[in-house]
Amino acid sequence: MTATLAPEKFDEVTEALKDVMDPELGINVVDLGLIYDLGWDDENDALVIHMTLTSAGCPLTDVLEEQTAQALDNVVERFRINWVWMPPWGPERITDDGRDMMRALGFAI
Repeated sequence: MTATLAPEKFDEVTEALKDVMDPELGINVVDLGLIYDLGWDDENDALVIHMTLTSAGCPLTDVLEEQTAQALDNVVERFRINWVWMPPWGPERITDDGRDMMRALGFAI
């Protein structure tokens, strides 16, 4: 079971995760809306990232896990990603900043 992160830690982790880029789009996973939730696993003393991908068949989970480890290196000692497929990701989850980034790449959002 996961506990809620303190607001300061939530913000610190969220900011760090902005360094994790979707390899296909080049936009960070936070602004793409791929992070569904963050929690803390007290039993294993680890951050739990509830995350999805733009499609369930995406073969890039290893790349994202490696980038996540690098981004969180000085933020938490341990983490795990809980891959979430329901509800499926949709473009409505993209933040305003993410929409601006998508437009800059030529996508109509």
